[in-house]
Amino acid sequence: MGHLENIDRRISRRSYLATPIAPDKRARLQAQIDRYNREADLAISWIEDGSAAFRDLRRSYGLFHGVRTLLALKGWADDPDLEEKLGYFGELLVLEATGMDLGSCWVGGTFNRETEALAVMPGEKLVLVITLGNVPPEQTPRERMVYRLTHGRPKPIGQLYAADRKPPKWFMRGVRAASLAPSALGKQPVRFLYQDEIASAEVPNDAPFQLVDLGIAKSHFAIVAGGIFQWGNGGVFLPDVD
Repeated sequence: MGHLENIDRRISRRSYLATPIAPDKRARLQAQIDRYNREADLAISWIEDGSAAFRDLRRSYGLFHGVRTLLALKGWADDPDLEEKLGYFGELLVLEATGMDLGSCWVGGTFNRETEALAVMPGEKLVLVITLGNVPPEQTPRERMVYRLTHGRPKPIGQLYAADRKPPKWFMRGVRAASLAPSALGKQPVRFLYQDEIASAEVPNDAPFQLVDLGIAKSHFAIVAGGIFQWGNGGVFLPDVD
């Protein structure tokens, strides 16, 4: 199953089973982590037991249950595109995990950053984590309740882009895929532009994690539209076809 199908399948999961992730699945994800770290000069790491980061109910508000495995999304603190890169490649890892029937959730603030397992090297910065693990086939009642509380009504497609002419089909396919991208508090801050036959994406960057949201949305857009984005807020998209 490819990323395209996983975009439609994936929903955030906050309750995890006690069964560990199978070694073959871990190996496949670790290979991708290593690849993305090399390609983007990141330091994403697999934390086998990060449960201590979610034991403090004052931080996690009881929104998570059974958390063990984490992906620590980090890189060099002086990288101006760090948050966007972590959003982009972190979402690729989330979609790969979805294809393995693993649950996941992006977590920016409701965990203990001082946990020993999340320690960083000099010059590194931990931006956020992704919880990962085996999950029940359906969301638990608590998960459904939390999802309703943390996700607003999806924006209409027309509010996610602006164009000075009729956009090509690949652009609209990309926007629709980006409309399914997770974002902090479900705010969907990313806006796609098509002007002078050039596509780009931007965020206001006036709230935490919006640059992460930018990277996540760019990954969905690129997967479906076909092509690559330049890094940076307002980065241009280079399609595979005109």
